[in-house]
Amino acid sequence: MVSNITLGLIQMSMSADKSANLAKAVRMIGDAAKKGADVVCLPELFNLSYFPQDERNNEIESEQIPGPTTEALARAAKANGVVVIGGSIFEKGKTGNDGKTKKTYNTTAVFDETGKMLGAYRKVHVPHDENFYEKNYFEPGDLGFKVF
Repeated sequence: MVSNITLGLIQMSMSADKSANLAKAVRMIGDAAKKGADVVCLPELFNLSYFPQDERNNEIESEQIPGPTTEALARAAKANGVVVIGGSIFEKGKTGNDGKTKKTYNTTAVFDETGKMLGAYRKVHVPHDENFYEKNYFEPGDLGFKVF
């Protein structure tokens, strides 16, 4: 049993360039591992600028999980031998019963030190207030509360 776990908490600036943000996050995971982190945590919506401050931005694209972001995080976890808590990703969920509505979620994916995805958590309590228009983008999570 491990008695001490070192956390690497990443704080980073994000731009509108999703691939640049992801590359920066992967690099920072490596930096945290080199400094002794066992578990590395990324910020919410780390691969995008925080877009829910706009009432509706139709240019933001969600992605499926697994997908490009989770694949990159899995490789980073394995390459650095660390657990990665993947901040959150604007997840493209399944199409609704009407065949048109696409559900999207604010989802965290968790990876072990071998790069295996242990599971995901979809944010349940979605705020909605001035400058926090998350309900315009995200459905409440439906995966329950997880322990990884």
